[in-house]
Formats: sequence, structure tokens, C-alpha cells
Amino acid sequence: MKLLLDEDEALNPMLSVANLVDVFLVVIAALLIAIAQNPLNPFTAENIIVIKNAGQPNMEMMIKDGEKIEHYKSNGQIGQGEGSRAGVAYRMKDGSMIYVPENKKK
Repeated sequence: MKLLLDEDEALNPMLSVANLVDVFLVVIAALLIAIAQNPLNPFTAENIIVIKNAGQPNMEMMIKDGEKIEHYKSNGQIGQGEGSRAGVAYRMKDGSMIYVPENKKK
């Protein structure tokens, strides 16, 4: 009678398949840990802002608000947009800020 414990590993291909399954389980666990540590993790409800290349012409900003992720990309121009002057802000000696709205007499 032949015992299975004495069987040669070269004759049983299922032993190498079992080792491959173990390797894939380790790889999957490593990927799950990497996803959990990512600041833009889709499974968390945190609010996060990620800025890439700050102050450069190719700056990008990603804002995660709960499950919603918005991506903004700079076009390299400063002061883009429409609007009107609303007033003036002054910084005092103690570091406080004072906003003075403009009077619109039109």
C-alpha cells in the first residue's frame, strides 16, 4: 500500500498549483492594502483635496467629497474667469483681515 505522504512532488502537478494559489493570495492581499492606504480610496467617506505640481503650469487638483471625485486641470493662465470687484481686503498689524465692500452707485 502506497501512502500519499511519500508521493514524489514531481509526479503530482497539483502541488505546484497549490503553491500558485498561495502566491496569488499574497498578491491580492498586497493590492488590497495599497488601495486602503490610497487617499482617494473609493471606500471611505472622507473629504480630501490632493494637489499635484502645486504652483506649476501643469498643476492638477483632485477633490474627493464623500463618494464624489472631481478633477481640475490647470491651463497655465492666471486670473481666468468672469466676475466683478466686490471690495477690498486689508491685513492689519495684528494679522487680522478686514473686508470693506465697495459702494455701487450706478
